[in-house]
Amino acid sequence: MFLPLFVHADALGDLLNAIYRHLINPVIAFIFALATLWFIVGVIKFLANGGNEQKKTEGKQHMLWGLIGMFVMVSVFGIMQLIVNTLGMS
Repeated sequence: MFLPLFVHADALGDLLNAIYRHLINPVIAFIFALATLWFIVGVIKFLANGGNEQKKTEGKQHMLWGLIGMFVMVSVFGIMQLIVNTLGMS
C-alpha cells in the first residue's frame, strides 16, 4: 500500500534538514578551509621568495585561486541558506 508523499512530508523535511546540517554544511566549511589554506600558502610563497620571480608568480597564482575558492564557497553557502530559508528547513 503506497501512501502519498505529502503524508510523509514532515519525515522528508527532517531527512533533508539532517542532510543539510550534517553533510552539506561541513563539506562547505571544509572546502572553505582548504581554499583559505591555499591562499595562506600563496602568501607565504610570495613573501618568502622575494628575489625569485617565478616563485613569486606561483605565490600570486595560489593567492588568486585561494580567493576564488573562498568566494565560490561563500556563494554556495549563501545559496544554500536561501534554499533552506525558502523551504523553511531552518
